[in-house]
Amino acid sequence: MFKIANADLATTFRVSEQDGNGLLGQDACRFGLSEDWTGDLTNGLLKLGNHARTLHGLDNHECGLLTVMRCYDQSDRGHILRLFEQAATQPSRFCYSTTIVLGAQHRQPVFCIGESSGFEGNGGNMVGLFIFPRFQLPTTASVTPS
Repeated sequence: MFKIANADLATTFRVSEQDGNGLLGQDACRFGLSEDWTGDLTNGLLKLGNHARTLHGLDNHECGLLTVMRCYDQSDRGHILRLFEQAATQPSRFCYSTTIVLGAQHRQPVFCIGESSGFEGNGGNMVGLFIFPRFQLPTTASVTPS
């Protein structure tokens, strides 16, 4: 899944206080781990939290997009790069899903939702959320449609 939408960013997502403690709801942590990330379009750096940095196999919290994508399934990298390139030119909302290849035995699914804004005068920025489901796929697994 690779989607981008040129968004009217004046419209924001409404989150009710009754939805639980977090944006995904109080019980969502049993299904996966989520963590925010930010991007600065003036220097091209993404800033990841502790969990996302570790799951992406990175040593630093700040890095470029290509560094983040090194661990992604190779067939998805071009699509993800195009999403970020489009989002870096105009206010957009985007999402993608791929897998992080963890050695020879397992792949960790990852979902990313992001938004770009702030293009008036200062170069722009991005904010987003990574969601890591609490399971891994063997590298030989294939997803079969139901």
